[in-house]
Amino acid sequence: MNKTLLPAIAVVAALGAGGWWYMTQSEAPAEFEAATIVGSTEIHSLDMPLGNPDARVVVVEYSSLTCPHCANFSANVFPRIQQNFIDTGDILYLKREVYFDRFGLWAAMVARCGGEERYHGMLDLIYQTQSTWAGSSDPVQVANNLRRLGRQAGMSDEQLNACLEDSDKALELTEFYQQNAETYGIRSTPSFVINGELHSNMPYAEFERLLNQKLGS
Repeated sequence: MNKTLLPAIAVVAALGAGGWWYMTQSEAPAEFEAATIVGSTEIHSLDMPLGNPDARVVVVEYSSLTCPHCANFSANVFPRIQQNFIDTGDILYLKREVYFDRFGLWAAMVARCGGEERYHGMLDLIYQTQSTWAGSSDPVQVANNLRRLGRQAGMSDEQLNACLEDSDKALELTEFYQQNAETYGIRSTPSFVINGELHSNMPYAEFERLLNQKLGS
């Protein structure tokens, strides 16, 4: 999926125009501090890592939750990477959302609503049902669809509403994605930064070859 990445303020303003929240353009940009550094990769408090924190190879996935190519990667490629490289402790894997539109941001906020314990399972559910929850152009319907997924994962309406209406978190997330997009040149999804090098979407066989090369095996 190749779209123009929107500036953080523009994304949040668009959310406000849709009746969800309003942020003025005088809002100061968020500041980020690395929690730790693995190789050349900074791991932030917004990251929810998978795999070995001491690994020499770090893969950072940049995906949009409204991107069909990302849903396909999640269903058909990522499980094999997880089985053969993450669960074995060979690599550290980070998933970072890219926001092309407000629906993708809302989905990310719902995915993060249950914390790290629910995050990766929510991503799976959101990708698996992407054509259903994102199939409407009506923002109210899309929001209700996302709430339904959140309830399915055990979250309450009160919890979900609080997450969806958290303007500070929306700004923090959009500033973070914009910072990463500018640093690594993210212009399409899914994209991958492997030990600091940008790679475009690829089939599993190519991913496996690249990771084995990085691992020296």
